[in-house]
Amino acid sequence: MNNNPFTLAFGKKPLQYVSRIVQTDQIVEDYVADPVTNQIYMVTGVRGSGKTVMMTNIAGILSERNDWIVVELNATRDLLQSLASKLYAVPKLHECFLKARLDFSAFGLGVTIENAAPVTDVEDMVAKMLDQIRKQGMRLLITIDEVVYSEQMKVFVSAFQIFMRQDFPIFLLMTGLYENIYELQNDKSLTFLYRAPKIILEPLSLTAVCQHYMDIFRLDKESAGKMAALTRGYPFAFQVLGYLYWEHRDTKTVQEILPEYDQYLEEYVYSKIWSEMSEKDKEIMQKLAESGEIKVKDLREQLEMSSEQFSVYRERLKRKGVIDTRKYGKISMALPRFEDFIKMRMF
Repeated sequence: MNNNPFTLAFGKKPLQYVSRIVQTDQIVEDYVADPVTNQIYMVTGVRGSGKTVMMTNIAGILSERNDWIVVELNATRDLLQSLASKLYAVPKLHECFLKARLDFSAFGLGVTIENAAPVTDVEDMVAKMLDQIRKQGMRLLITIDEVVYSEQMKVFVSAFQIFMRQDFPIFLLMTGLYENIYELQNDKSLTFLYRAPKIILEPLSLTAVCQHYMDIFRLDKESAGKMAALTRGYPFAFQVLGYLYWEHRDTKTVQEILPEYDQYLEEYVYSKIWSEMSEKDKEIMQKLAESGEIKVKDLREQLEMSSEQFSVYRERLKRKGVIDTRKYGKISMALPRFEDFIKMRMF
């Protein structure tokens, strides 16, 4: 292998990555089930946790099946119009629309069909397209990466709910930061999203990370284990550390590339995460950075917060993916070397 198998690009599926087998299988199995059990999944996690890569992997699995059509939409566009345009461009669907004498010329799709009433409502147009997909015995997966709370998204999700009630074979896979998913599902007209399954991406298995480093760099278990520990299972850190070690493996030790490792984490992710935290969030994280792993009770007392007040922030920081609460009664940093990043901002 001559080229670096790791990547620093977000969203791009790298040559080397640790797959999330359990969550991927769960979503795929639910989507292909008969009868259908779930038609929506939302995947959330901190920046760099592998949301987009996982979504891309699932889309690839289903697109290989003859009875599935997969369409990716841009969250910043008119989603219904984009969906209609992309479906019309699928050759086997285009032929079905023509045979059904569907006139979509009002939206710039195709030409006017003689003696056929033109469709003038975009939601009705998509519904007619979905009806043809159903008649062909096919299913449609729509993927939307990094969803945000917007008027376009509200309109689309509301329409999607109607399509589900009409029993169309339509499925939705969305990824997004916790706060954006939370804001979207809290809209009073979209409360059905509360019932949609949500997958919060947790750290990768350190055993799997260690094995990848062993295989790629031909390292012994102890050396690869030390590298894996430096990532704390954070997918982007796995890529950055692997990328840098590949580039410098003949001239530098792992310890010698740590300053560059820290710089990449800061510039690509940590500065943005920090800027989006409230002042109280930052105060809690600063205390945690000073103490390291600590009992929840002790941290709460240091912050002079009531149990009820602290639990709100604890849950929010957990869902943001910046703290680890998997050890009963204890709390620690979830992101690698994030405590060092925070300490540099305390002076």
